[in-house]
Formats: sequence, C-alpha cells, structure tokens
Amino acid sequence: MNTKILHKDVQDFINEHLKTDLTKLIFKGSPFDGITIQELAAQIEVKKRCEKKLPTWFETENIYYPNKLNIEQSSSGATANYKSGLLSGNSIIDITGGFGVDAFYFSKRFKEVTHCELNYELSQIAAHNFKQLNASIHTISQDGLGYLKSQNPHYDWIYVDPSRRNEAKGKVFLLSDCLPNIPEVLSFLFEHSDAILIKASPILDISNAVNELNFVSEVHIVALDNEVKELLFILHKGYTDSIQVKTANIKTNTTEYFNRALNANVKPDFSVPLSYLYEPNAAILKAGFFNEVSSQLNVFKLHKNSHLYTSNKLIEFPGRRFIIKHQLSYDKKSLKRFIPSKKANFTTRNFPEKVAQIRKKTGIKEGGNDYVFFTTDLNNKRIVLICEKV
Repeated sequence: MNTKILHKDVQDFINEHLKTDLTKLIFKGSPFDGITIQELAAQIEVKKRCEKKLPTWFETENIYYPNKLNIEQSSSGATANYKSGLLSGNSIIDITGGFGVDAFYFSKRFKEVTHCELNYELSQIAAHNFKQLNASIHTISQDGLGYLKSQNPHYDWIYVDPSRRNEAKGKVFLLSDCLPNIPEVLSFLFEHSDAILIKASPILDISNAVNELNFVSEVHIVALDNEVKELLFILHKGYTDSIQVKTANIKTNTTEYFNRALNANVKPDFSVPLSYLYEPNAAILKAGFFNEVSSQLNVFKLHKNSHLYTSNKLIEFPGRRFIIKHQLSYDKKSLKRFIPSKKANFTTRNFPEKVAQIRKKTGIKEGGNDYVFFTTDLNNKRIVLICEKV
C-alpha cells in the first residue's frame, strides 16, 4: 500500500483523469515522485469500476483501491446491503474479509464487526477505508479460521465467502472445492457461532450445496438488474425444518421477491397465449420456480418446458411483462410482414433454433419496440409471439 497515493494532489490527479484514455496517460509517465504511472492508472481504473458497483466508496474522499481482481470478487453495494438486512445480533465475524464491502454493511446493523483478511496489504487497505467511511470495524490481518482457533471467540454470526477459484481446478461448482472447504470446517464453525451465512457463486448447484451442508434454513438467490450475482445459504445450528428458498431481483427503484419451500410439489395450469405474456426474472429461473409461478400468481404456463406465462388480466409480476399483439406460426415471410421496421428484440424459450440463427434467416436486426418470443405451446406447436413491453 503506497500511502503517497493518499496525498491530496495525487487524489486530485486521479479524480481529474477518471475519463482519460489510460493508454495515453501511461505513455506520459507519472508526475509524482515515489508513485509509478502504473499505480496511478490502476487507481483510476478501479475507481471507475466502483462508480456503479460501489457508489459509497466512489463518492467518499481518500479511498484507496486494491487491484481490479479484488473488486471483481467483492460484493456490490446493493447485494451487500441485501445480505445485511437478513441478519441481526450484536456481533459478527467475516472470516474471508477481502476489500470489506460486506463488513461495512454489517457494521450498520451490528455493534461489533470483525474483519479477517490473510493478505496483509488488502487488510491495511480495508482498515484505511473503514476509517474514511466512518465505520467501526475491527480488522485482523490473519486467516479467519486460524483466528477462531487461536482466540476461541463466539459470535452471533459467522460470515464466509469462500474463494471460487481453486488453482488446481479453476472455477468450481461444489462448496467442497472452494477455499476454505466449508463442508469440511462446518462443525468447527458451529463451535464459534450458532448462525452462519455463506455466500456462493451463482454457478453453484443449489441442491448439491444443500446436500453438502447441515442445518440450512434458507437459501437466497440474489440478482442485480436481472443478473444472478450471489447464492446465500443461512444455517442455524440444529435446524431441521423445511428449507425456504427466496429470490430477490434488485432493481434501481424496487426489488422483486418470490419465495417457496425447497422441494415443494406444485402443479401448474396451462393455456394457449392470452392477452399478456410474462417472463420470470433471472433469480426465479435459477431457483427453478417454474411451477410455483403459475400456482402462486394465478397465471398459465405455455408449455411445461417453455417457462413463459400468460393471463387475460395484467398482474404484478417478478419479471418482464408484455402485451401480446400478434401470434404467428414460425414463418419467415409472416415474421417480416408483422415487423416492417426490420428491428426487434428476440428471445427463444424451448425452441429448436437460437436467436442468431433466426436473425440470419430473417435479416431482422436487434432493437426497436417489438419483443418477439419464439417458443412452443401446450400442443407442442412452434409459435411466435410479437409483443409490446408493458
């Protein structure tokens, strides 16, 4: 951590060059003694990345930024805030602290927050930034598991975000392949807390993860602007009741929620396309809530494998809503006739051809106000629905 970067003139330089072409900037060299142009460029690049992902950090003066990989692996401000809202108590320890985004949001709800980070420089960066953010967080530059073992503390909650990149295996799909190996150390963690929150990659298989763990009470699937970012597993020592699966799609002005019990047996209703069409958000699709959407919201599925829904009356829906303007058989000439602008937004669901293939056949480009769904109806017929977004 080069503390010279925190000098006012250097910080002013970074802020003045947030929109500068970094290639040209690097060519000019550094105007400051003891700071390389590469260090300056790295601060500028990472700060720019934080403008949307971590606006609180971006808007706070004198923040020191780590390398871009640390930022890529950090929670966003929105998802960290969501996590903090799931928990309550007096004390929490983050045993895989990283840049400290989650710890910062936990500090808004807990009196005592402990942040453990093995990488000394990253721990120092987090400690400095917590002061700038006026957050009272105890930082420890030590492996979190080692700290628990040596100090033998007890917390209301333990939070862990295991590394999803094992050097030997690359990206991993099981918790047991992550670092630390949560299933392997779970009993040890429960010696230091009765409640654990685990953050996992969105590529993880939910059923496999639940089978690897004990005492899971809730699973949260968290999307940001319709892109799944995190899977969260809440564990309470001794819990054996049904597991609740909850989805959240965080948007600019609202959050879409949808919940059900794991392995709930629900049968959907089916229909031909009616007046309105609905497409579930990404969190629901990841959860596999295909039948529950029909049952809970009183909408009809088009086909058991299509995951599109319809109704005669417009309803609130956790996803996109459309008015169906035309229904066609899949035919190149008909499609061109109903889309005279030759621009439309294509989506395929349970359809034998991909969007790129259809665009090549029809010559219709991306864009415009028409939303066209290529799918299969309950009679196994290939259909095209031309819609307008509500």
